[in-house]
Amino acid sequence: MSYLVIMRHGESEANRDKIFTGWNDVPLTAKGIEQAHYAGKLIEELNIDFDDVHTSFLMRAIDTAHIVLKEIHQEYINEHKTWRLNERHYGALRGKKKSYIKEKYGEKQFKLWRRSFSAVPPLLKKSDNELRYAKIGIKEPRGESLKMAYKRILSYWIDGIAPKLLDNHNQLIVAHGSTLRALIKYLDKISDKDIDKVEVPNGKPIVYEFDSRLNIISKKMMK
Repeated sequence: MSYLVIMRHGESEANRDKIFTGWNDVPLTAKGIEQAHYAGKLIEELNIDFDDVHTSFLMRAIDTAHIVLKEIHQEYINEHKTWRLNERHYGALRGKKKSYIKEKYGEKQFKLWRRSFSAVPPLLKKSDNELRYAKIGIKEPRGESLKMAYKRILSYWIDGIAPKLLDNHNQLIVAHGSTLRALIKYLDKISDKDIDKVEVPNGKPIVYEFDSRLNIISKKMMK
């Protein structure tokens, strides 16, 4: 038996301002910091001894993870940062207010870009070339559908997380709304059509308990 706790970072400045973010690096708000501390206190009540924490290359997730680890007094555990847990890349929508995109393109197209599994947002004219990705040989996407992000996340799950859970090593993931939706889609066997109904709120831990074959025994969202 093993436990997996997943959670979205606390509120970021882009969440507060209702801006498409993706791979943009934005800090937590004061509310987001409070959410991270509260989430850590909730996780501490579980009395789970974690072996590893996994997070993205983006500061809002990294900072949230560090706050949580401090709250649960497990700052010493192995920390794994991976671009594969980065938020979905919103392409040319990145940095734009959601209200502006909705008004310009209409409610239907807005919802497809934001919530559907396969819709690809308008692409950037060229990829960015940030050092954090260039130094590991990763070319940033010009934009991603949730389906495209799903593939990179599933690859990390298979290679980096599932084997640890099978060895009875409890795992903690602190990442992003869309990428956690993709992981939940896989774990909960949610259809392509129904994934648009799944919402992952900021700072709310979700606890999975698995048997020895990684079948889900229980799942709950902490509040």
